Amino acid sequence: MPDPTDPRNPDENPPPEVPPSPPADDLDYRHGTGRLHFTARQRGLDATTLGQLVLYLPGTVTSLLVLLLISGGLDAWLGVPFWILPLVWLLSGVLLFHRPVEDFLARHLLRLQRPLPDEYARLAPIWREVTARAGVDGRTYELWVEDSDDLNAYAAAGHIVGVTRFALDNLSSGQLAAVLAHELGHHTGGHVWSSLLGEWYALPGRLTWRVIRYAMALAMAWASYCSWLATALLIFVTGLLAISTLEKLYGLPLVLLVTPYLIAAVGRRAELRADQHAAVLGFGRELAGVLQAMHEAERKAGLAARAAAGVEDTQPGFLDRLMATHPDYPTRLHRLRPYL
Repeated sequence: MPDPTDPRNPDENPPPEVPPSPPADDLDYRHGTGRLHFTARQRGLDATTLGQLVLYLPGTVTSLLVLLLISGGLDAWLGVPFWILPLVWLLSGVLLFHRPVEDFLARHLLRLQRPLPDEYARLAPIWREVTARAGVDGRTYELWVEDSDDLNAYAAAGHIVGVTRFALDNLSSGQLAAVLAHELGHHTGGHVWSSLLGEWYALPGRLTWRVIRYAMALAMAWASYCSWLATALLIFVTGLLAISTLEKLYGLPLVLLVTPYLIAAVGRRAELRADQHAAVLGFGRELAGVLQAMHEAERKAGLAARAAAGVEDTQPGFLDRLMATHPDYPTRLHRLRPYL
């Protein structure tokens, strides 16, 4: 499902109109309240997860090099062993899946809330049916709700599954089960934890790159203020440093320029895998209905944006489409056809 976004102006982007659906209790509760049978492997590691881990590796190596340089300075100035900082950084990834840390991320980063009693009474049996069909222990995960007028859902960290209040109030039980099954597919396929670890371990390198860009922008502004000769000299020195860095790091920075596009492509593949997971569990038709509603809402929002801007086309550019983390709705609906 789409990534978390800030609440939008309902006048500019109205919430999707969900097509007429069966009553709210339309879900086929095959497993009732009887005994559940869980699979031996509760989580897997599919091809998209392996692809994500490989693509995040250059960023992780870059971050490690940055931390080693910082550790060398701390060792020289303060006598701190150079291996302490990289080791603490490597071990910190485990904390991301600690329950209190996940609770903090859900509340303060994703802006999620614990379900109210009536919300939990609606979610619990649906979630039990979804996890029972998948052979997964649903108690492993935490259900959350976002107070939003968007039709959205989330899979985050190691145990977070969230839905928006709009989805909870407007989707039928079958459609809500399809959405939850999609998010469960992200967890059982390993997409969530690999993406989180990759982003975390690439963070030091990204922060360093931002600092370098900011420093270069200030230097260019100062040089251009002084004279054109100072600007030319700065560009020349920067070019020499860039060539030297590429040689010493065996071209690793060039790889980092390409990896965001490859990671986005793998992310789109992960969405199709999660759609397939929901369809295999028997929610293909319900998921297709939700995607169709979201596609129609997106189309109407695009028409309104073009009318407001007075232009004929406001479609994203080629590079923007390459950076998209989700496939377009027609593609997702086409992939669901065999399950309808």
